[in-house]
Amino acid sequence: MYWNDRARSRTTFLGEWTRTGDKYRIDPDGYYVHCGRSDDMLKVGGIYVSPTEVEGVLISHPAVLEAAVVGRADNEGLIKPQAFIVLNAGQTASAALAGELQEWVKSRLAPYKYPRWVNFVSELPKTATGKIQRFKLRQG
Repeated sequence: MYWNDRARSRTTFLGEWTRTGDKYRIDPDGYYVHCGRSDDMLKVGGIYVSPTEVEGVLISHPAVLEAAVVGRADNEGLIKPQAFIVLNAGQTASAALAGELQEWVKSRLAPYKYPRWVNFVSELPKTATGKIQRFKLRQG
């Protein structure tokens, strides 16, 4: 149960079932793929984007140690992916590397999923258990 939040408790805990808010898809081989939590999903151009999918591609780049993706409104108020990147030791942040990372994502995922903004940071905000605190990244 949620402390002093009866309405949330009632929509989350249904008898023996719990609605976790996790989103999954089934791949062509029938495997379930975790896409993230429903409150972390981004709606880009009317299509849902999983931040964890984009993060997975970003961390597959040899320069990237960690990545977090959140939504950010562009000049027209439309939500687009924004990436926060922690580089591996010996790597240097630059506009060229940011562009390379954007192209890396575009070449591996649908083009609308690439991060429009790439921010290099020394570390990502995390909980005591190591979970990324996306809300802190959204706040700016």
